[in-house]
Amino acid sequence: MDREGALNVESNRDPVAGVSWPDHDLGSTPPPRYRSRERDEDRRTRKPSGTWDRIKVLVLLLGLWSVLVWTAMADNPILPFRDAFREQLRSGAWLLVLAAIEVVRQVHYLISERSAAWHQFWTNRVFGRLDQRTERMSSWTRFRISRVFRWTVTVVVLALALGKLFDTDPVLALFQAPAKLVGALPMVFQFGLLFFVIIIQFVGMAWYAARQGIDIYFPDDIKTRFTDVWGQDNVLERVKENILFLENPDQIEAKGGHVPAGILLWGPPGTGKTLMAEAVAGETGKPYVFVDPGGMTSFGFGALAVKGVFRKLRKLAVRYGGVIVFFDEADSLGSRSLNTRGPLPAPTGATAWSTNPPCNGLSYLDPRTARTLLTATHTSPSSGPEPGRRIRDGFFMMGGAGGGGMLQALLTELSGLKKPRGFMNRVVRRALGMRPKPPPKYRILVMMATNMPQALDEALLRPGRIDRIYKVGYPSKPGRVKTYEGYLSKVRHELTAEQIDKLATITPYATGATIKDVVNEALIQAIRNGREVITWRDVMRAKQLKDLGPPEDVEYIERERHAVAVHEACHAVTAAKVRRHLSIDIATIEKGGTYLGMVASIPPEDQFTRWRSEYEADIMVSLASLAGERLFFDGDNSSGVSGDLESATTVATLMEGYWGMGQSVASHGVTHEVGIGGGGRPGGPKGKDGKEKELLETGLGERIEEKLGELLERTHKLLEENRHLVLAVAHALEANKTLTGDDVIAIVEGTEGPLVDGRPYHTPEFRDVAERYHAMALQAHGAHGKVDVPLPQFVVAKQPQLVASTRDGADGFDGPSPHANGGSRPGGAE
Repeated sequence: MDREGALNVESNRDPVAGVSWPDHDLGSTPPPRYRSRERDEDRRTRKPSGTWDRIKVLVLLLGLWSVLVWTAMADNPILPFRDAFREQLRSGAWLLVLAAIEVVRQVHYLISERSAAWHQFWTNRVFGRLDQRTERMSSWTRFRISRVFRWTVTVVVLALALGKLFDTDPVLALFQAPAKLVGALPMVFQFGLLFFVIIIQFVGMAWYAARQGIDIYFPDDIKTRFTDVWGQDNVLERVKENILFLENPDQIEAKGGHVPAGILLWGPPGTGKTLMAEAVAGETGKPYVFVDPGGMTSFGFGALAVKGVFRKLRKLAVRYGGVIVFFDEADSLGSRSLNTRGPLPAPTGATAWSTNPPCNGLSYLDPRTARTLLTATHTSPSSGPEPGRRIRDGFFMMGGAGGGGMLQALLTELSGLKKPRGFMNRVVRRALGMRPKPPPKYRILVMMATNMPQALDEALLRPGRIDRIYKVGYPSKPGRVKTYEGYLSKVRHELTAEQIDKLATITPYATGATIKDVVNEALIQAIRNGREVITWRDVMRAKQLKDLGPPEDVEYIERERHAVAVHEACHAVTAAKVRRHLSIDIATIEKGGTYLGMVASIPPEDQFTRWRSEYEADIMVSLASLAGERLFFDGDNSSGVSGDLESATTVATLMEGYWGMGQSVASHGVTHEVGIGGGGRPGGPKGKDGKEKELLETGLGERIEEKLGELLERTHKLLEENRHLVLAVAHALEANKTLTGDDVIAIVEGTEGPLVDGRPYHTPEFRDVAERYHAMALQAHGAHGKVDVPLPQFVVAKQPQLVASTRDGADGFDGPSPHANGGSRPGGAE
């Protein structure tokens, strides 16, 4: 076994199944553990070379010497071999010089493999300094210079060899070579050569196309290691097990098993699937082949490209004892059927959503609830979103003519690795009445990555082709903490361990890619402000920018700004009072592309079940906008509550009819499916006029309306009791435009938040001034006029007391707003 391997095979226990294999020393040793392969920069000596690598250049020079000797004897038939040999010693001394240089080079390599001092001297002192000088040039310049140098050396060597062969000038020999070759052939062979030239053009096109999207990496070409993959420890351990068996197949094959042939990594984009495959390439001591299916089909030779890839894989597997191939974005490779589900259809016609920009009613819901709401209109709520359905009649070949049967070729290659191969083996031996020899064991580990597993064909996923399927999902909170620590360690920052833990909590569905992006955006924010160190404020600004996008450069008129702030404050206060399974992440009245304002919430912990009380709290938060607008605007309400009402109605419908959280026990999903549950379905109950009843006219509809009315009344009472808190949060939103969840809680509880001091909002003076400002805004709302007074301002003294004053004839508070806890307004327009 290669001493560069990263294995410990001292155990006979199966690390996958967790059971012992039958052996003489059953269970007497601990299970094998994966040891990370030594990095190239950590080696003190040079990696040993193989025998062929040591002698291949000398063999080439010896062959060229033999050709020159043979040419001399052919030109003078009476010249004996000894004289021709001596003549070439005099005229071909340059070959001897090249051979001597190659011998010195191999001796140098041999010493470097055994002497650390010698290797480090030449690596760091000699070639290291040369590399530093060449790195001053751009990568593109170095690449072009090296290419010109290689071609120049090739042409010069070829010209010298042809000049010796033809006994003429080397430059003329390059132009005479094709003519001499054709002239030496009979006429029939010349026609054959012409036909071959025509055919070779198409073969060259196919060969070039088959190499597109395919990159081969050898050990030590990639520096990424398993320690560079953060937040996916569980999947990473499983991948290590497969590499363990590939490096030492006898560990499982000697017991009657087989090495897993394929791994599928699936999950949302950005979770680290490709990075994990790159780490496999850096860790393994086997060649690594990266395949981009899109590049393979770019010229319409998909099947040929697949066969070419596996032909190369078999050669590498035989030479190195194993090989790993990684297919990225496998959904473009492994599907021969249509996905009819696709994206949700766009609404047609004029709707409340299209005519009136609503409050972003989904932002403060649990993400799973939001997905349920989005799919409830298009799929059966009892079954949830339906996976991609396959059309069996008249299916389309993946990629059409461009794909060229690429999937079929892939399936054949994955199943046909044990078939006899080679013309001599399959044809000649059979013609002689001999059985073909079985092929060697091609130890090929196939890895695939996709974020659309439903698009892969079932035949591709069967055991024997893809043996193990691992979900690379969103990292857990410990995984997010580790990922944040990893990326923050690459920059200068002032974040404490508690702040990093908080950051991981408020980004529950962050992936490795999004975390990296947030850290980079935070660094940009710091540089923009003339600093090199990232602060907590920079991270919060970066998170807000990535979550909400840049705000639109618009300003509300005073009465509309106040109305939007009250709307969102009702959401925020209700969420802070009744909801415990979600925490407020952000509240804003800055207009975005599809919303006038929002209150976004996040789960503080990983939770996999939901309860009736939690859904009721969600409905109350949704209905808070309607109850609040009617409470604060004398029974009036805006069209911005349409999205909130849709969310509340959908959740209430699912609770009453599907989830067993209402007055009935039966599931409306079943009755609806068989056509006896109403809802406008054929076979539903009839009304007095003989027409089918709509959903709201049935008993289920009445229960839904009753439930919504009950929760609306509870929400109205809650907001009425906490009227001063709604006005406090609304004032903070108007003053700051964007608040963090901690600041909202600080205002509600009367404590000091990270950016906003909530204590002044709980004084009688503020309540009085806030009510008078709201009364003026309400008067402007009714008259459709302008609010003639500015937003109240106040200053925080050493003791939390307010100093009232009058500005421009209006009641208010003089001085800076309470967000002056340090820094500029969070989330404001940059």
